[in-house]
Amino acid sequence: MSNVATASLYEEIEALLPTFQAREPELDALQSFPYDNVRALVDLGYTKLMLPEAYGGANLSASELVRYQALIAQGDGATAIAIGWHMGTLLGLRSNTAWPKATYDFLLNEVANGALINLVMSERGSGSPTRGATMQTTAKRVAGGYRITGHKAFATLSPMLDYFISGVTLDGEDAFFLIPMAAEGVTVLPVWDSVALRGSASHDIVLEDVFVPEEYLVQCANIADSVVRSPGGLLHIPACYLGISEAARTYAVNFATSYIPKSLGKPISETLPIQQKLGEMALLIKQSTYMLHGVAREFDEGTVALADLLATKTTVVNNAIKITDIAMRVCGAHSLSADSPLHRYYLHVRAGLHNPPSDDEILRLLATL
Repeated sequence: MSNVATASLYEEIEALLPTFQAREPELDALQSFPYDNVRALVDLGYTKLMLPEAYGGANLSASELVRYQALIAQGDGATAIAIGWHMGTLLGLRSNTAWPKATYDFLLNEVANGALINLVMSERGSGSPTRGATMQTTAKRVAGGYRITGHKAFATLSPMLDYFISGVTLDGEDAFFLIPMAAEGVTVLPVWDSVALRGSASHDIVLEDVFVPEEYLVQCANIADSVVRSPGGLLHIPACYLGISEAARTYAVNFATSYIPKSLGKPISETLPIQQKLGEMALLIKQSTYMLHGVAREFDEGTVALADLLATKTTVVNNAIKITDIAMRVCGAHSLSADSPLHRYYLHVRAGLHNPPSDDEILRLLATL
């Protein structure tokens, strides 16, 4: 992707931020979803940029991905995390050689025409596949294809998904299937009641004897070793929470420079305690930005270590929580008022702790290296 195109796209997304921010409070309601925001990104062509150029994309790099995702999150975190899973899934598919070529070509051409996808793995009561959970969703062979039955959870972007890739058990082994949302027997169960990122609509998907053709069995592999999703695709997670924390910092800076208590006679930003808090936020953002973008560049160069990818996730997410907490301290009781977004930002950034892999998994792995 050319620098000119990159600059132009950044400016186009940046121009959407005021609209995204204006809609952000509405997404705190149950059953909300940023339909208009996602459509705007599709219309910009953003959702297909991760595709290889042969499929109409721009072969978007991980470095560019985290830059855009953090920017989108400054406008609305739910939009960023939702579209980030689509983009991260595409990054994994870009280097995938395990799929039947006809199915691979079909799906990527669908994305080029505006289709949205995600990898949906988790199941209620089974735990995360990253912790070794066995898929309870099953597939059985029938004439011309397979019948799939199961109950998937945390299907982010579910109201607008066109396809999803799902892990199942087939003949006692792990397997992956491409499943159209329009297939008979696929139902979105609107159970997402999280107080954080409600607008991501990470609902459940119920599969009741869903038929898919033979070519939709896209991969048989151990889930832990699968190349369905590239670890680099997970960089969109810390990028999202960094962006939310940047929005929190911007709000706090604006408040601090405009709030003049009568007893003080000057903006609170001119007092040493507030300056220290503003400086601490700036420092944490710089640390997070350098780490996130540096590791993304290493991923693009093919030199990144998995440990560094994982360390980036936990470092940036935890820094985002600290940044948002400090922003609330700068704004004081105002941060809890209904007209301030800070209380929502604080809940949103904490959601990053529960995006896989979790801190305890990452620290356990780092301890063995």
